Amino acid sequence: MRLLDSIKAPADLRKLSYEQLAKLSDEIRKEIINRVSKNGGHLSGNLGVVELTIALHRIFNSPYDQIIWDVGHQCYTHKILTGRLKEFETLRRFRGMSGFPSPEESVHDTFVTGHSSTSISLAQGMAISNELKGEDRKTIAVIGDGAMTSGMALEALNYSGHLKMRNLIVILNDNEMSISKNIGGMADYLHKLRLEPIYTTPKDYLAYAAKSLPGFGNRLYNILSRFKGVFKYLLTPGIMFEELGYTYIGPVDGYDFDMLEKSLQRAKEHPGPIFLHVLTEKGRGYEPAISASDKFHGVGSFEIETGHSLKTPSAAPTYTEVFSEAICKLAEEDSEVLAITAAMKEGTGLQEFARLYPSRFFDVGIAEQHAVCMAAAMANSGLKPVLAIYSSFLQRAFDQIIHDVALNNLPVIFCIDRSGIVGEDGKTHQGVFDISYLRMIPNMTIMSPCDDKELRLMLEFAAKKAEGPIAIRYPRGKVEFLSSSAKTDTEIEYGKSVMLKDGDCLAMIAAGNMLSSAIKVAEKLKKEKNIDAAIINPRFLKPLDKAMLESLKERKIPIVTMEENILKGGFGSAILEELSDMGASNRLLRLGLPDEFITHGTRKELLHLEGLLPDQICAQIIAFL
Repeated sequence: MRLLDSIKAPADLRKLSYEQLAKLSDEIRKEIINRVSKNGGHLSGNLGVVELTIALHRIFNSPYDQIIWDVGHQCYTHKILTGRLKEFETLRRFRGMSGFPSPEESVHDTFVTGHSSTSISLAQGMAISNELKGEDRKTIAVIGDGAMTSGMALEALNYSGHLKMRNLIVILNDNEMSISKNIGGMADYLHKLRLEPIYTTPKDYLAYAAKSLPGFGNRLYNILSRFKGVFKYLLTPGIMFEELGYTYIGPVDGYDFDMLEKSLQRAKEHPGPIFLHVLTEKGRGYEPAISASDKFHGVGSFEIETGHSLKTPSAAPTYTEVFSEAICKLAEEDSEVLAITAAMKEGTGLQEFARLYPSRFFDVGIAEQHAVCMAAAMANSGLKPVLAIYSSFLQRAFDQIIHDVALNNLPVIFCIDRSGIVGEDGKTHQGVFDISYLRMIPNMTIMSPCDDKELRLMLEFAAKKAEGPIAIRYPRGKVEFLSSSAKTDTEIEYGKSVMLKDGDCLAMIAAGNMLSSAIKVAEKLKKEKNIDAAIINPRFLKPLDKAMLESLKERKIPIVTMEENILKGGFGSAILEELSDMGASNRLLRLGLPDEFITHGTRKELLHLEGLLPDQICAQIIAFL
């Protein structure tokens, strides 16, 4: 019997010896590798944090002591140890366990944390609440080192240190990686802490060593203590964190249970705030993940023996791959084209651009706000910044999009990857809000390609003709090639749609990749009900093609809009508003996503859940007519 099967709750861990804990760690790694190889998920980071998670649950009393995981995808061991081993087989499956902390699943998950750098702010808020209520609970933020590049983490460090919060503990899980290699001053500083010999010895030990010198040790210590600043700067590791008001402990070996537990116990007993620096290795225990930790950060199903993907190869490229090829071609033709990303070089397809044009590539770390603001200044200087960020991450820079880009009407090109339903990452990552949060902004243009040809044309259009900010939103996954009748290779005219097929009974206006569904629906309607439907590719979600809408108004035919965005404030809402302003009497059916957060599952499962598969759309249209 596995030791792992005997762990029903965190308290069971306290009965085990260090030798047993080492065996348990191996079993947990095998469980994680086995499950992720089948379900996909975040592998490298979770393999690195096994021992730290075990030690945390031995020293602290979850859920009374509150543990916040940042970024939440490093929580797999935590879930396994808090009574969810059986449910772990449903990881990231539809109606199964989330790949991120979820209070709906367990009281041990204190907060939903799917985006980076929120843990210290959350822990601070919880610690303040606990103090005001007179509760002596410890609040522990476990933050990845990549997340420390975010301004939000630094803001929280600054304020919580100022408050001198007694029960706040920040644990830095330092593996030198976020998804890509960490960059910037913070990364350099942490690297120095890892390497400098003096930084590997806690200051309390150094003070003890000074006083232990025979004959004059106490005198030496007293002399040094008079020069507080000198002593502090010479003998204190993590001086930056000390200056922010924390007591710094570390760096600590993340695989030495004795050292881990002593450090955690010290943090637990010491009046806070405490900053504990733990060194871990991404991919620990699985060679393919160690040698390619970026590739195994987040993976689909794979063969355990080799690490090779089990996905069936497809001739169709992904939208990300099409973007990668297109931006490199643009950069070759135009030296003013720049590429910017926020710690997502691989995810957004900018590796090749970075290799070919290193002086024009900028990875700012997990700092979307900074990326957008910096891009605004570049555009203001006459350059052509292309900002590649996931839809759900771009929303973190909402203020900068309005205040720094749109207010100044600057031609920043936003290439929004992962728009629409993204699948198994679930509620925190679904890119279903960007139409709504962008179309309300003055000066903003929004485009949505329906295939690879349109994505290339739109990027070229934006680079050559943009007079203000332009957003190009495209989905995750493979391109669905459309036939030549889709007219996706025709020249793009600003604000103009394309009529793929005319019809007398109905007009379907389908945004982006929903166009392929509209084509299938039109064929089904004609075949089964002899309904002749027009198909319109809007291309531009803002501004709308008013001439096209005027034509539909005059014909008074029913209109159906389709989008992978929430209906509230989305593309269908824009059409509804425009028709209302025109005084049109057309009946309108808006198809999209409901006013709720979309769960995790495969793309097909989620489209079915929301009634957006072609057969379901067809049935809704028939009922509507």
